Amino acid sequence: MKKIAVFASGSGSNFQAIIEAVQKGELDADISLLVCDKSGAYAIERAKNEQIPYFVFNAKEYDNKEAYEKEILKNLQKHEVDFIVLAGYMRLIGTTLLNEFEGKIINIHPSLLPAFPGKDAIGQALHARVKVSGVTVHFVDVGMDTGPIIAQKAIEIGEQETKESLQTKIHQIEHQLYPKVIQTIIRGI
Repeated sequence: MKKIAVFASGSGSNFQAIIEAVQKGELDADISLLVCDKSGAYAIERAKNEQIPYFVFNAKEYDNKEAYEKEILKNLQKHEVDFIVLAGYMRLIGTTLLNEFEGKIINIHPSLLPAFPGKDAIGQALHARVKVSGVTVHFVDVGMDTGPIIAQKAIEIGEQETKESLQTKIHQIEHQLYPKVIQTIIRGI
């Protein structure tokens, strides 16, 4: 069974969907570690509730990205992590982790990449008045949401769509798609 680490910065709803997929037997993985860069993130409570080990750090307490990524790497090695899943982690992954986990880091993004990379993709889509948005799962590289696309799922944006209603639709898709994609990938590594 592959050991995965989930990286999150916020509420951890995708983290919860991954936990539930493991519990239902839909995802054959051991969630060995949560990595979080926000000490107040609800994702930490989710980890505590499931007795999942977690590592929390404050990037400002380190000299640079390489320094905190080396600390993250020590924790990943300690927990014998095979694969990294970004789930609302709001930091770019640097070369320290990319070199160690080459081809073994994926991310989920709330748009149909390459459209609307970066922060507030849902707001960007609404502002652009596009008729379709969706979700992308992709491998992580040095860029922001630029890695090779693994899977996408589109949804229509209604005339009266709000940021909140679109976010709810996107989360529903993410929570179904991400565990399935993770399962497919870890089966192959």
